[in-house]
Amino acid sequence: MTASARLLIVGPQGSGKGTQGVRIAEAFGIPVVSTGDIFRANIKGGTELGQQVTAILDRGDLVPDELTGEIVRDRLSQDDAQSGFLLDGYPRNVAQVGHLDEFLGARGEALDAVILLDVPREESIARLSLRAQEQGRSDDTEEAIAHRLDIYENETAPILAVYGERGIVDRIDGIGSLDEITERITSALAARGLTLAS
Repeated sequence: MTASARLLIVGPQGSGKGTQGVRIAEAFGIPVVSTGDIFRANIKGGTELGQQVTAILDRGDLVPDELTGEIVRDRLSQDDAQSGFLLDGYPRNVAQVGHLDEFLGARGEALDAVILLDVPREESIARLSLRAQEQGRSDDTEEAIAHRLDIYENETAPILAVYGERGIVDRIDGIGSLDEITERITSALAARGLTLAS
């Protein structure tokens, strides 16, 4: 059985949201809709979208709202996302929150919870630098990391104010073992009446 949960996971780069997102989605039996994963798959596949995205990311910029929104709406329209999903990487600014509200509202739906993984900036930078060494990711230079964290703080933080007013943000301490952090998230969601897939 799939539990119905429409979730968004938010956190600075290096907060572990990709890893936690997969764990939480599995626990609920819902798909992860990660814009980063979709983009990376297209880059790897050498698609037209992949080439567009590569040029944008190499400049250290973020993919434009229209392009991202189109991809997300398409993904959320697929069968496996009908009873729930976990969004990672979208919406990442207030304009995108509006687009998502409109799309979900047309289906008579809304987000159930926003999981905020709280990690200090120094910790994010340390984790990303390590990942760059381990995975040889060209977009993880120190300048690019700092630039992305600035963008996160300036653009993504305001969406938390919007969702905070709706009372759906769960601030989770992102420091600890993977299991400890997953446990904190599932406990917070359980407190909202969101129970795991049986």
